[in-house]
Amino acid sequence: MGRAQIFYSLIASSLLIVFVGSGTGCSRDRPLVVGSKNFTEQLILGEIVAQHVEHRLQIRVDRKFNLGGTLLAHQALVSGGIDLYPEYTGTALTSILKLPPSRDRQQAFEQIQSEYLRRFHVAWLAPLGFNNTFAMVVRGEDARRGQLKTLSDAAKPGQGWGLGVGYEFQQRPDGLAGLLKTYGLPLKGSVRTMDLGLIYKALEQRQVDMVAGNATDGSLATMDVTVLQDDKQYFPPYEAAVAVRTASLEARPALREALAELSGKFTDAGMQKLNSQVDGAHRPVSEVAQQFLNSAGLR
Repeated sequence: MGRAQIFYSLIASSLLIVFVGSGTGCSRDRPLVVGSKNFTEQLILGEIVAQHVEHRLQIRVDRKFNLGGTLLAHQALVSGGIDLYPEYTGTALTSILKLPPSRDRQQAFEQIQSEYLRRFHVAWLAPLGFNNTFAMVVRGEDARRGQLKTLSDAAKPGQGWGLGVGYEFQQRPDGLAGLLKTYGLPLKGSVRTMDLGLIYKALEQRQVDMVAGNATDGSLATMDVTVLQDDKQYFPPYEAAVAVRTASLEARPALREALAELSGKFTDAGMQKLNSQVDGAHRPVSEVAQQFLNSAGLR
């Protein structure tokens, strides 16, 4: 383990100690604590949830955003460091529950809902409405020229793709190896791994011809790109939902109903636009969240 890895491990350990130590139970006397992981979409969702609960229940809501990766956020939830945070079905199934990926949305949701309640005393609420699964993206001009709509189209003879992916995608059980096996995509040179923040720039600058992004990336709303349809349904669903401690729901009976008002209010395209407003237009997260709640009729 290098120095950088040791440093980040120490930080992660310290955060876990803080979260475990802060799990002092739920009561109406303490503020509700909303958490999020450390990327734009999570910050937006966390802020939307926090503002909505503040408005509906007229209570104090604390924010513990930027918690890091999935395991840190989950541990904060289970230990009582936070009361709730947004999570994704595919992540919950494979990273938290250590179960095989499922391509069946309803089956995955029901399995997660049951297991979270049994193992962690955490309720998994109805999905928010969007599916942030993986997305294979090409330049719009290339898709139009080759009449490409699906990944099967991209696998036809005569194609050759310079492929760019994030580091995690190369290792995931639902990532690169299975994708190539499922579709037989012809590659041009070696697969290039890079930070996710660089994949669209690499595509735009023609360093690669296809990238593995996510269905709600803000760049999809602002760039001339095409998401190729996963016509063989290789990628599992990553539907967003709120995971909340049952003790928190019991302490505040009106909380479940307030959170339920957010279910079904989002779309893939709508989440793309929210992400692009923060990442591309550099608008404050709190302002973007408030505007969403206004437009959704929740204010």
